[in-house]
Amino acid sequence: MEKTLIIAKPDAVQRGLIGEIVKRLENKGLKLIGIKMASLDEAMLRNHYAEHVDKDFYTGLENFMKSSPVVLMAWEGYECVDAVRTLVGATNPRQAVPGSIRGDLAAGTGRNLIHASDSKKSGEAEVASFFKDDELFEYDKSEYIHVYEENERG
Repeated sequence: MEKTLIIAKPDAVQRGLIGEIVKRLENKGLKLIGIKMASLDEAMLRNHYAEHVDKDFYTGLENFMKSSPVVLMAWEGYECVDAVRTLVGATNPRQAVPGSIRGDLAAGTGRNLIHASDSKKSGEAEVASFFKDDELFEYDKSEYIHVYEENERG
């Protein structure tokens, strides 16, 4: 099973949207394997957003991400990275389709509620970066027999 990281950004926390975000991911049939609230510091953000550090918008992004606690979540499921990216919607909420989290709940590009891993490789790396092994939980989710084909449950 793939793992993916979701960061509910400061705007999601401040607007009281954590429950709605979790609900949508659970309704999709994904399994929550880790969740915690944290304040992200400069070192964590520079590591996480390394590809953006030299870009003009980075300082504003870093300041925004430090403006409030965030909720970090690790999710698991069959091809869950792609499933989550579809649920989350386009980075620019004005281009996100209705029904997606960003399409329904966000308006501004810099305040788009969520970070979601963009590949299986980054999902694994990002989960490992924000969660210790003892903060992740392995358990059988009984509904999987009703969500996935047998070959997808592996």
